Amino acid sequence: MVAQKNNAGQGKNGGQAPPKVANFEVEPWQRECLAARLRDLDLSFSPEPLNVQTVGQAAGAQVVTVFIRSEVTRQVVEQLPDLRLIATRSTGYDHIDLEACRERGIVVSNVPRYGENTVAEHTFGLILTLTRRIHQAYIRTSRGDFSLRGLEGIDLLGRTLGVVGVGRIGLHVVRIAKGFGMRVIAFDVARQPLIAEVLGFEYVPLDDVLRQADIVTLHVPLVPSTYHLMKRDRFALMKRGSYLINTARGAIVDTDALLWALDEGILAGAGLDVVEGEELAADEERLLAMPGAEEKMKMVIRQYVLMRRENVVLTPHMAFYSREAEERILETTVENVRSFLAGEPENVVSGKPKPEQKAA
Repeated sequence: MVAQKNNAGQGKNGGQAPPKVANFEVEPWQRECLAARLRDLDLSFSPEPLNVQTVGQAAGAQVVTVFIRSEVTRQVVEQLPDLRLIATRSTGYDHIDLEACRERGIVVSNVPRYGENTVAEHTFGLILTLTRRIHQAYIRTSRGDFSLRGLEGIDLLGRTLGVVGVGRIGLHVVRIAKGFGMRVIAFDVARQPLIAEVLGFEYVPLDDVLRQADIVTLHVPLVPSTYHLMKRDRFALMKRGSYLINTARGAIVDTDALLWALDEGILAGAGLDVVEGEELAADEERLLAMPGAEEKMKMVIRQYVLMRRENVVLTPHMAFYSREAEERILETTVENVRSFLAGEPENVVSGKPKPEQKAA
């Protein structure tokens, strides 16, 4: 699809043309919002993600804004010689090749705070759906069957919740859990003892979280040290009949190991807003043309295997997806673009602007 443009203000009064900003993965209402708040810039909009197939839509752009489906690889970066800022409209930035950006002096900014309550609320939506078998009950009653057979759930009161990653989202999960009367234990590489004391949770080693928790919920970023954090030997530590929740990133969980844990009865269920290779399932045609297509196809097949299980609840990476959170995302993204163009970038996760960028 061809990107839609808004050239309001370009070359006014014969002056210098404004910086070009290419926006990808933009819904109509988001386009309206961005166009109003960045009206003095040369804007283009595309509903498609930025990748090697769509990079031509960003030709000449000094700034691009993207979301989680974009694949800002080295190959993409190399085709955008004028690019100076990548503003991702997300907290995570594993879809951007930071090393390639650093080599080019491209600044990368993110949205560090927008959905701690939003994602935490979705986390508990998944927990309650699994533990009270709401998804199974809905399907059954929609067919006219109001029997209770096989729908017995468990109480959260008195259960132990294990929170892996106690950042902004994890802390909000803790607050909600305490409201349910749960005991909370947590693992994080950076401990905050005072906050733990105030909120009433205990830091323990990761292995102890897995051994003790009735429900384990993941809230860590995807970095090399967390890739396949949940693998077979860690699933083997978990209590039989426990639950796993993942609203972070799919690759934190080894899908083969997850299927094994479900088959072995270690897990009574899993609530997944993210899965490995989720970006591949929506574009099978492009998938077939990718290097290593066979292994990627296996990843997609594993997703379908998960989808068929009654004790697995899958949602389409929507934990962030509330109107309020999206408005916060756009507000911060606009500020990220404005501050960068003013020479004072905010929310920078990689790179620093070169002196000549300050006059952009």
